[in-house]
Amino acid sequence: MSADDTWRGEARSGAAWFGHRVRALLPRGADYRAMRIAPGRDLIAGITVGVVALPLALAFGITSGLGAAAGLITAIVAGTVAAVFGGSNLQISGPTGAMTVVLVPIVAEYGANGVLVVGLMAGLLLVVMAIAGLGRYVRFIPLPVIEGFTLGIAVIIALQQVPSALGVDVSGEQVVIVAVKSVGQWVTSPQWVPVAIAAGVAGLMIVAARLRIKPAVPVALIAVVAATIVVQVADLDVATIGALPSTLPLPSLPAFTFSDLRILIAPAVAVAALAALESLLSATVADAMSVSQRHDPDRELFGQGLANVASPLFGGIPATAAIARTAVNVRSGAVSRLSAIVHSAVLLVVVLALSTVVGLIPLAALAGVLIATALRMVEVSSLRALLHSGRSDTLVLVITFVATVALDLATAVILGIVAAGAIALRQVARSATLTETPLQEVAGSDSHTAEERELLDEHIIAFRFEGPLFFGGAHSALLELAEVSDIRVVILRLAHLTTLDATGAAVLSDTIRGLENRGITVLLSGLPERFSPRLAATGILDHLAEQNHVFSHTPDAIAHARRHVARDGHHLSS
Repeated sequence: MSADDTWRGEARSGAAWFGHRVRALLPRGADYRAMRIAPGRDLIAGITVGVVALPLALAFGITSGLGAAAGLITAIVAGTVAAVFGGSNLQISGPTGAMTVVLVPIVAEYGANGVLVVGLMAGLLLVVMAIAGLGRYVRFIPLPVIEGFTLGIAVIIALQQVPSALGVDVSGEQVVIVAVKSVGQWVTSPQWVPVAIAAGVAGLMIVAARLRIKPAVPVALIAVVAATIVVQVADLDVATIGALPSTLPLPSLPAFTFSDLRILIAPAVAVAALAALESLLSATVADAMSVSQRHDPDRELFGQGLANVASPLFGGIPATAAIARTAVNVRSGAVSRLSAIVHSAVLLVVVLALSTVVGLIPLAALAGVLIATALRMVEVSSLRALLHSGRSDTLVLVITFVATVALDLATAVILGIVAAGAIALRQVARSATLTETPLQEVAGSDSHTAEERELLDEHIIAFRFEGPLFFGGAHSALLELAEVSDIRVVILRLAHLTTLDATGAAVLSDTIRGLENRGITVLLSGLPERFSPRLAATGILDHLAEQNHVFSHTPDAIAHARRHVARDGHHLSS
């Protein structure tokens, strides 16, 4: 076969694999047959979550820097596309607090158009991740990382609302600095009306949640409507949302150059990582809340990817699945993705018929909604459990939390995972044990007298190694072996060795050579066959084998050790 034929065969094989993966990610008939099971329940759930989503979509759009209209468009377009193509029947997608935290610095540095380009790129990255089958790996993120991440996001969302809640105009990239400046500006010229509105809305939502009051209409919407009516009737001078479009804009590509793509790749990766993380976590929560629903992680990434490609075309911001709105959807009785589609339809009706009324909502009222939402994001019981579970989990949580607030979300997750991985490696390394074992324990039938065995024990020692021997703790694990003295023969039992990497093999080899240089003979017994190539690569295995110092069974090694001691002149008395 020629090189061209080989290349063509590989190309056809690659194309076939790609086609198979894409087909596996496309919607299935079963997804839509489920819509016929209980359409009434889905309709009610969709309307309920649509009403809940309205103030949040507006607030997150404003917080992102692209305006309330962008938040509504995102909830409508991304919510619909993700519902149709996603891997969960219960997921609600749209703008989220976590995503706005990422978008604020992007808007500050690259402008609104930069955000749209980042959204497109992130969407394409999510599609690639789905085709590559990376969705299943997100579930391995440690719980302390997730909790620290969530707590940090909650703090950032609350801090972002300080300017609107105080009725001051302060902007910037670092939320802590912006919040401090806002307080300073307010102190010099206090405005009590915005404070009262924000506090009233947030207080009503928190009290209702504490008392478990669940009216037919969401408390957030009641609070926002009440605040809007009060402002209009009393003719109070406070900032409002302002004009909103009464139609959806036509889709169009945002302007960009190839140099823009190179500059925006890092923010796009951060957005894609966050979208993947939040969406798959939300889908996992939805599965846990339902009876029989199970999401497909790769299909969920695919749906979120397409949603983030579609949203910027209409002027929307990057979207993810929303855990709070998904929870409302499940609790409202949703059984299929029809409820998510209805949720988007409700918001579309608002744009088409109620845009003028929505524009009258005070910004302080939306700030109150988000402050209450941030407080409710913090699961005190989960945090308390983690803080009491051990110092390592607490350390990972604190690292992730501080990095989330002080740096950025992608860096925070990476640092959290690295910290958790380092601690896990340390714990695994500590599980390795090197234990001295009496020769009689493994020698089997022994015809020697007690006096003879005592004499042998003065010159032969056996160590049993259990657990992993790898870079994380190879030196410490073999420390006792390296310090052996006043012994003629060391028998190293390796039958219970579970892991051996290149570092572990090198340290073991160096330790054996060090003992031999001090005149101590080393015998290996029970080395698992799968580790032989790695140890052979150091040269020590062949060296020992040439001297007949490698044994399958420990009793054979002990017998050889006795003969070796005898040859050295330490003969047994008869």
